[in-house]
Amino acid sequence: MAEMRVNIAGVEWKNPVTTGSGTFGFGREYSDFFDLSELGAICLKALSVKPRQGNPSPRIAETPKGILNSVGLQNPGAEAFLSTELPWLRQFDTKLIANLAGSTIEDYVQVAEMLGDSVDMFELNISCPNVKEGGMAFGTDAKMIENVTSQVKQVSKVPLIVKLSPNVTDIAEMARAAEAGGADAVSLINTLFGMRIDVKTRRPVLRNNMGGLSGPAVKPVAVRMVYQVRQAVKIPIIGMGGITTGEDAVEFMLAGANAVAVGTAGIVDPYAWIRVRNGIEQYLNENNIADVNEIVGAVQMND
Repeated sequence: MAEMRVNIAGVEWKNPVTTGSGTFGFGREYSDFFDLSELGAICLKALSVKPRQGNPSPRIAETPKGILNSVGLQNPGAEAFLSTELPWLRQFDTKLIANLAGSTIEDYVQVAEMLGDSVDMFELNISCPNVKEGGMAFGTDAKMIENVTSQVKQVSKVPLIVKLSPNVTDIAEMARAAEAGGADAVSLINTLFGMRIDVKTRRPVLRNNMGGLSGPAVKPVAVRMVYQVRQAVKIPIIGMGGITTGEDAVEFMLAGANAVAVGTAGIVDPYAWIRVRNGIEQYLNENNIADVNEIVGAVQMND
């Protein structure tokens, strides 16, 4: 059997499969279907300093090969997580990644301080709008990325992953900014900005007008960006964006991802994470590959 363990910024996962933040909640619903200990890691729903109600409905809309969402980072807040969700999650033998959300740099720093070392890793959600900069997302400006990463890194007691937005002209520049700010790893891609219009009402389908596109439709963009980031930085990469099968995951790893996250696929099939993990292992065994780390960045580009 192939070796499935991976090391992400000094944290050993039993396999390279985690969950896409926001698609798995805190795992309670999916624990009815499988033992969460089978995952390499669980990336939790975004956490902010105070509870958030999120955006008004409708906030999810189907699209060809994907979905648009404008949930708005609804969450119970860091204190409620620590008192209610974390004790329940600790029964499972898997790594926990807290996704940090905020509207100012101070928000990010505060939630990181509140969580301390209660989880194994942090993932910095820089697709949040920076209210002090007129609502521009942190992740669309390299200087902002380096600044927010640096300030959270100063207080972080666990390895820090920075989640990159694809809504930029040069993803490699953003990855380098995160690395320069002290990121221990990067994850990508977050959702692509999109919109649907109801032709009968002539109104956007989502109440918030626009939302984030995820699912198989974004996979080619995500694979390309993971490849570009692998050429730009030395830190580990967690690849995501439309992964539904083991072969999809292998594609991301060949492009340079050290691990992968599955998200939207789990809405259709609650066993998606297990199928992807098993599919990676099957690929390794069928191709006589002893260690999953051997395929990372092993793509052979055409001349």
